[in-house]
Amino acid sequence: MAQKVNFEEYDLENGLHVILHKDNTAPVVTTSVMYHVGAKDENPERTGFAHFFEHLLFEGTKNIKRGEWFKIVSSNGGTNNANTNDDRTYYYEVFPSNNLELGLWMESERMLHPIINQIGVDTQNEVVKEEKRLRVDNAPYGNFLAEIKKNMFKKHPYRWATIGSMDHLDAATLEEFQAFNKKFYIPNNAVLVVAGDIDIAKTKELVKNYFGSIPKGKAIERVEIKEEPITKEFYAEYQDPNIQIPAILNAYRTPAMTTKDAYVLDIISTVLSDGKSSRLYKKMVDTKKEAMQVGALSFSQEDYGMYIIYALPSGDTTLEQLTKDVDEEIVKMQTELISEKEFQKLKNIFENRFVNSNASVEGIAHSLAKYYMLYDNTNLINDEINIYNSITREDIKNVANKYLKNNQRLILKYIPKKEEATK
Repeated sequence: MAQKVNFEEYDLENGLHVILHKDNTAPVVTTSVMYHVGAKDENPERTGFAHFFEHLLFEGTKNIKRGEWFKIVSSNGGTNNANTNDDRTYYYEVFPSNNLELGLWMESERMLHPIINQIGVDTQNEVVKEEKRLRVDNAPYGNFLAEIKKNMFKKHPYRWATIGSMDHLDAATLEEFQAFNKKFYIPNNAVLVVAGDIDIAKTKELVKNYFGSIPKGKAIERVEIKEEPITKEFYAEYQDPNIQIPAILNAYRTPAMTTKDAYVLDIISTVLSDGKSSRLYKKMVDTKKEAMQVGALSFSQEDYGMYIIYALPSGDTTLEQLTKDVDEEIVKMQTELISEKEFQKLKNIFENRFVNSNASVEGIAHSLAKYYMLYDNTNLINDEINIYNSITREDIKNVANKYLKNNQRLILKYIPKKEEATK
């Protein structure tokens, strides 16, 4: 079993939630801040703001000159990074533990007075455009997820890609960026995690000194947006100029990450496609040699999830044949209990994953922030394995029946771009 992760959590008067985890086994400390803002919090006419801010808030602050952020980190023996998804934005530094105060100062600077000016916006606009060209526009299969989201969600802001629209970013004014910062990057919309080789009492004092005086922001009102259920299988097609081999994607809408069903769907994707002994790989790649690649993933998020199964054909196998192969395996999940032997193997896989997720201080810091902010239960860092252990073979069968129905899915043909007919 994984060792219990001990932590202490409390709130500052300005609403900042603080989580401290002491681990003196190595002389390093992770300082991280997660903000409860992601792509789903954007104006539909201004998509890409949250991801843009992930870059913009490295531009500089009142006391950190433009272009100095990364130099300060590296010259003090540290590393840092940030990432954004639909639900949250995460920043972190890893320093030798004698630089704890530096990490806290830098994150408090980012929160208290970042400089958001035209030169920073213009610089990061080019950076984001280059990232989109590299990772999306010119990457084979780079629009997989964006195309699924666009088709699966009609009203909910999960319908657009996290990287957003470059036209929207070009059209945005400096005042719009400043307003977005003022609204979301505030202490009462954030969690600060300090994990590693720390003294708890001293760290609390430092946290108070650096973050206590940051003014509380206006409470954020969040509107719940519901999607109509999918009741009929529907089709879409996307032409990708960067590929030669087509793909078939079947996607189902699933519940929020906090539900037990979302955990069961994780287990189902492990049965279907985790490794070479998984059902889809063995059948479609190994035995029938009809697919070059096949996978199933449960993509669960704060409001909704998606269950996605993809396959790339081998030789002249049709996309329809691949869907038929996949469907046969889903029907088996829906009609037969998995064997006790397979079930035990699953439990071992999830036990292993759970232990590994808490193997590094960096991983622990991220988990503490995530479980507090998105699950409203920080102690899932210790208890989540109990949810997996409570799942029965019957649960697996029932959840496959509930969500993986043909009349509740999108079938997306992801094909090479067709040559335009010459006149």
